[in-house]
Amino acid sequence: MSAVSARLSVMMFLQFFVWGAWYVTAPRFLGKIGFSPGDFGWTYSVGPIAGLISPFLVGMVADRFFATERVLGVLHVIGGLIMLFATTLMGASAAAPTILNAILFGHMLCYFPTLALSNSLALHTMTDPEKEFPLIRVFGTIGWIAAGLLISWQAWGSTVDQFYLAGGAAILLGLYCFTLPHTPPPSKGQEVNARQLMGLDAFALFKNRSFLIFMVSSFLICIPLAFYYQMAERSVYQAGVADTPMKMTYGQMSEILFMVLMPFFFKRLGVKWMLLVGMGAWVVRYGLFSVASPASANLHWMLILGIVLHGICYDFFFVTGQIYTDKVAPTAVRSQAQGMLVLFTLGFGMLIGAQVAGTVESRNTPPEAAQLQEEMRLLQEQLTQLVEQQQAAGGAEAAPEVQAEMDDLKASIEEKNLAMLRTKDWSAIWMLPCIMAGIIMVIFGLLFRENNGTEAASET
Repeated sequence: MSAVSARLSVMMFLQFFVWGAWYVTAPRFLGKIGFSPGDFGWTYSVGPIAGLISPFLVGMVADRFFATERVLGVLHVIGGLIMLFATTLMGASAAAPTILNAILFGHMLCYFPTLALSNSLALHTMTDPEKEFPLIRVFGTIGWIAAGLLISWQAWGSTVDQFYLAGGAAILLGLYCFTLPHTPPPSKGQEVNARQLMGLDAFALFKNRSFLIFMVSSFLICIPLAFYYQMAERSVYQAGVADTPMKMTYGQMSEILFMVLMPFFFKRLGVKWMLLVGMGAWVVRYGLFSVASPASANLHWMLILGIVLHGICYDFFFVTGQIYTDKVAPTAVRSQAQGMLVLFTLGFGMLIGAQVAGTVESRNTPPEAAQLQEEMRLLQEQLTQLVEQQQAAGGAEAAPEVQAEMDDLKASIEEKNLAMLRTKDWSAIWMLPCIMAGIIMVIFGLLFRENNGTEAASET
């Protein structure tokens, strides 16, 4: 690996470490401080809303005004500071979920554009993206795994510490970005007009019929994807699987294997079949979750297999899509094109998916769950008050009776949390994304023509 590749690999590692530090495990902690299924719907909507607002503007800035590495640095530092501010409102007198979601929205406004920009910066340095990009992008997967393992090792999966970790890592990444290879704006000095400000240059790619079908399918498949990020960890936890933060990293571990194998599959399958295999894996994964999630089923191996399939789901669809988009887009609008991909997938798709997932979870949650959650929230406030009193006393070791009270509160919170999660009809919840992914896969397979896409790319 060259020195430049090594530096880009560190960037990818930290890029996804920041996201992986809180995105999957946050609901169990947030549930303890009063978040409802509807609140979770908004927690997982603020990122997609940010994806609707920021990628085009930031992509245009990187294409025309400022070097990509500087834009990345500024965004990550600001995003990290916002995340650290959010932790100050997660104490005994925790802010309302609406306020915390608004602050997380600020963090995501900074974070989401960096997903496209980090890809654009990496691809800018490459001569053979199909071969080189997967080997660098795999370090992003390793970063997500490292975050999950650290959270598991430190038992931060249901505590506020995961948010401290994410904020600190974002600031570190922001500072590091200023050291990355210089990536000047490819369209610097060209006249900027309303068409460019609105990102319509990238929308011109929709004249390519195959790219249009790809983008619509990508948007639709991200609706069921939202169920995974929003509910998978809680679903696996309530089913009785131990150490879920670590188990959830199995999906990213499988990403590493399939990322390394992607050049092999690219040559033999091509874009269309890579995307179809990825979609098919989503159908199987959600089907496994639907069958095995009820605690009475005792089918933990099926849940683990469903998690492991995440590697194929993500690599064969998203990474393939990023490379396909880079091939189709002209050089002058590649940052905007990657931003448009984020807009339709992690923006529109995940936004609608988060709201649908929140609604589906609410409809499959019986009334008794609300009482259990309120009891849990009150116990969490008592526990946080004891911790803050101990900190106010200088951080000295708690008296045995106080420590015993804290331990009892923690045990009661976990007991009620588990009971609350087990009231939900997880089979019905997971069946919907299974059916949706299957329908999208069939439609894409019938309509997408890979040859048309590559021919149009040369004409654009």
